[in-house]
Amino acid sequence: MADDPRRALGALGERLAREHLERAGYEIVECNFRCRRGELDIVATEGRALVFCEVKTRVAAGRSGPAGPLDAIGTAKRRRLRLLAAEWLRAPRADRPYAPALRFDAIGVTVDRAGGLLALDHVENAF
Repeated sequence: MADDPRRALGALGERLAREHLERAGYEIVECNFRCRRGELDIVATEGRALVFCEVKTRVAAGRSGPAGPLDAIGTAKRRRLRLLAAEWLRAPRADRPYAPALRFDAIGVTVDRAGGLLALDHVENAF
């Protein structure tokens, strides 16, 4: 992972997002669910909702990509995340939690060049 700075940055952001969710009382169900359509970053439960969380991480004052991490979750990405959630729900698993509601949250993480957390924005029911 150290050989791929983008992957390392993403893993750092996802770890910070998981820690935030756990502190907020969410129960993490699964991380990095992969299927042919892509990857879901975090699946969690909160209250009566099953929550699919997309995490985007950016380095402050970086020169490429959208201005803020949450700006990177456009229409096409939202559509793909819905398809990924459907794949996750169809996948056989004995330990799937029951939740009467589904929700899509977005978490934007901004770190400094050394990897220190500068900001974490959690938008519930983002799309």
